[in-house]
Order: sequence, then structure tokens, then C-alpha cells
Amino acid sequence: MTDHEHADKTTCESCGDAACPASRREKGESEEDFEDRRKLQSRLCRITHKIVVLSGKGGVGKSTVAVNLAAALMLSGKRVGLLDVDIHGPSVPTMLGLERETIRGSEDGLLPAERGGLKVMSLGFLLQNQDDAVIWRGPMKMGVIRQFLKDVVWGDLDYLIIDSPPGTGDEPLSVCQLIGTLAGAVIVTTPQKVAAVDVRKSITFCRRLHVPVLGVIENMSGFVCPKCGEVTQILPSGGGKRIAKDMNVPFLGSIPLDPQLAEACDSGRVFVQYYAATPTAEIVRRIIQPVLALSLARASAAW
Repeated sequence: MTDHEHADKTTCESCGDAACPASRREKGESEEDFEDRRKLQSRLCRITHKIVVLSGKGGVGKSTVAVNLAAALMLSGKRVGLLDVDIHGPSVPTMLGLERETIRGSEDGLLPAERGGLKVMSLGFLLQNQDDAVIWRGPMKMGVIRQFLKDVVWGDLDYLIIDSPPGTGDEPLSVCQLIGTLAGAVIVTTPQKVAAVDVRKSITFCRRLHVPVLGVIENMSGFVCPKCGEVTQILPSGGGKRIAKDMNVPFLGSIPLDPQLAEACDSGRVFVQYYAATPTAEIVRRIIQPVLALSLARASAAW
């Protein structure tokens, strides 16, 4: 395709928007780079809301939250994809019972696995052995994340939930830069002060990259007794809520440490589906309401 032909192309093939980054070649951009970027954007244009799940540090249950947010959205009738780019700890396959899944291809690209209507792609599918360590430097990580975003055939989705590695390093930065326009970020923390302090860094990270913060979730907030169901506060609670107030971002809710939630993750069952009648599952359903509101707001704007 010639430069003149590129200049005549004024809309994106997927969304038809002349303002879409895929609509035209940028000044000084090579043919190969333009086609690569165009393919990436053409995939992303078919996804209405792209949401990244972040945490300031590891061990706060970020992936557990990401899986159940995606599943709850899917169970509410939305078309949902879950992308696991937690390169050094891809736990999504285990939580969804997809450990034996491998990446399959088609003429159009890489096909995501499916779990009850939820489309899933994980870096864990690349590992031949679950015990293998991923020892990659930054550029290789960036390349793999880019390939997943560019080559995975998600089709039309209402939501893509992206389980990002903890912290504010290469991987979260790559996701935000490659996607360009995110609907927002959900930040997961725990009641401990050391975890709550890192929430500030995640919020600052989002603001510098112009990513809206949809809200903060305080995970492991209290312990659910497996016999009576009463929630006992084993650590000081409310840290996530205080940080959210101090940083002027929404607080989405507190999820207790529930033995049934841990059991569901270990057995590869979707907690909000298999334990739908539990108070903890109801908390998750309440938490996704602001996320569902994104679709309502878009529908209202269309009118």
C-alpha cells in the first residue's frame, strides 16, 4: 500500500472512527510499524471497555479479584474477556481450571480459551511446565504483551479485564501504553498499612498515564467463619477506604477472607458462580455495579 493510499484511508476498519489511531499512518512511521499498530488497534476497537486490575504489591489477591470481577460481569449478561499478563505469576489458569490449556491458533490469530462463556488468555498457557520460571527482561515482556493484545482473537467484547502484575513497573506500563485508552483501573489492596501505602503509588501511576481510577477494593478485610458465617476482623480494617478518601477516588468495597473463596480458586471453580448464594459473592456483585454503569453511560450517550 502506498503513502497516498494510506492518506486516503480516513477511518478505522473496525470502529469507523476517523479519530481512531488505526485510521492513518503517522509521520515518519514505517510501513511495518503502521500495519502492526493498525492490527493492534483493530482488535482493541472491538472491545468497548478495557479495564486493568492493579495492586501496589503482591500477595493482596489481585488475580482472585480480577477473575471474579470478570466472571460476575459475564454472569450479568456481558461479553467478557480476561487477559492475564502477570508474567511471573500467571495464576488465572489454576483459578479457572485451565492448567492443561494450550494456545491454539487460527488464520486470524490466537484463540482464547473459554470457561462458561468467559474468554481467557494467559501467559500461563505458554508454559510447558507449571513449575517453569519466566526469566525475561523488559523488552521481551513488552513484546509478549504486545503480541497478546495484537494477535488474540477476542471478537466483540463489552469488557476486557486485564490482570496486570503487581507494582508500577514494565508490565503495567506496557499495558497502559499499548492500549492507549483504558476505561479505567481497579486497584486492589489489603488492610495492612504497608499494602495501603502502595495504593497511593498505583493511584499516582494511573494519574500520570491519564487512566481513570474506577475505585479501590480492600481484599481480605476480615475472616468469614466457615461454621457460622460471621466476619471477624483479624487485622485493622478500613485502610483501603481511608486511602481512597485521601486520594479522592471511589471506594468500591471490602471483600472478606472467605475459606470458600480460597477453596474455589484452588479447585478451579468460579466462586461467584458456584457459591452465588454466599454473602461474599453478593459483595462482589455489588462491587461490579460501577463497572456495569460504564455500559449504561455509553448506552445513554448513544441515545
